[in-house]
Amino acid sequence: MADRGERQPAPAPAGWTSGVVRDALGVGLATGAYGVSFGALAVAAGLSAGQAVALSALMFTGASQFALVGVLGAGGSALGAAATATLLGTRNGLYGLRLASLLHVRGPLRLLAAHLTIDESAAMALGRRDPGTARWAFWATGVAVFAFWNAATLAGALGADALGDPTALGLDAAAPAAFVALLLPLLRGRGDVGLALGAGALALVLTSLLPGGLPVLGVGAVALVVGLCLPGRRRPPLPEGTAR
Repeated sequence: MADRGERQPAPAPAGWTSGVVRDALGVGLATGAYGVSFGALAVAAGLSAGQAVALSALMFTGASQFALVGVLGAGGSALGAAATATLLGTRNGLYGLRLASLLHVRGPLRLLAAHLTIDESAAMALGRRDPGTARWAFWATGVAVFAFWNAATLAGALGADALGDPTALGLDAAAPAAFVALLLPLLRGRGDVGLALGAGALALVLTSLLPGGLPVLGVGAVALVVGLCLPGRRRPPLPEGTAR
């Protein structure tokens, strides 16, 4: 039996499993619409349908994929496209540092967790207070997005000719809109809101000045420094059972 003074984690509310799955499926569907756009754009940039599907299955980080096909479609070299995609994908490594103490994965499962560490799965996990619910949200969202994203990529690649210009349909805005919806509940004060708005404005400015991939890294670095310097900022609590 646990000591009376030992703090026990609060039990998850009834129905939390179905709620997390419902949220994960909603995010997966929204991201899937974005995948249709990627499949069509990849074929328009000169890739085959098989290459587009392989990118989604093996790279599986949408922004980097769009950066890669964007550079190729503009006539850039394969090396330049890969470098741009790599720069943009480094943010997933930062997510992994934060999620490592939460997921507690070992062995080969770490490879799967790393592959599923994307914007959506990280946001869903870090937005939960209960560690068990957070872990479930990570896996449910990662699997849902992977399934819908790859299925949509295939559909977009095969139907590229019939689809026409995917940006004209607004499909390129589906995933950013879904990520903003995930971000909003995490903004719990004026400092958070101001920081988010400032980061968005800076991203717009840097996008017109820097090559693809660099604006995200630049904004992330500035936001991190400003966030740490804001008065009243505290280190977020670690999940139950983790060493400090």
